[in-house]
Amino acid sequence: MRYAYVGPPEIRASVRPGSEGRAIRSAADLDVWVSERGADEAVEPYTFVVDLNGVLRLAPRRSEHVACAGGRAVLAAGEMAFVRVAGRWTVHEVSNHSTGYCPDLASWAAVAHALDLAGVARPGRFTHEVVFRRCEGCRACSVVREGDFVCVFCGGELPLEWNVGS
Repeated sequence: MRYAYVGPPEIRASVRPGSEGRAIRSAADLDVWVSERGADEAVEPYTFVVDLNGVLRLAPRRSEHVACAGGRAVLAAGEMAFVRVAGRWTVHEVSNHSTGYCPDLASWAAVAHALDLAGVARPGRFTHEVVFRRCEGCRACSVVREGDFVCVFCGGELPLEWNVGS
């Protein structure tokens, strides 16, 4: 599934050509990316997207996902942290937390595929899952917390199926 940007238009308008996150096509690419980060940044999760070509792209944590994606639609978006295990990079934490794209949990398949292609070890699923829904009443995007499918903005009932793109 493709995820279009659904965040504030002014953030999308601020995306500059060439702002895409660093493409990670191999463990060596990841090693270079992490080595270029400062010590403080290296221990934080990074902003990531999986672009429409299935390539993992990374940017510093406080970057906007839409900038990391160069303003385009994505196959997945969230935050990702790495650790070295036995001399090899491994995904330590990964989420679909992106309020700009609000990706469904099904986006994990694209994340797993991108990491496998890059030769980066990973868990079997998101380590932190965020459930997004669009309220059919007020049209706001909400995060479902503790299985409570109620809009935090208007109190309306949220659909059980992902519907942010509709």
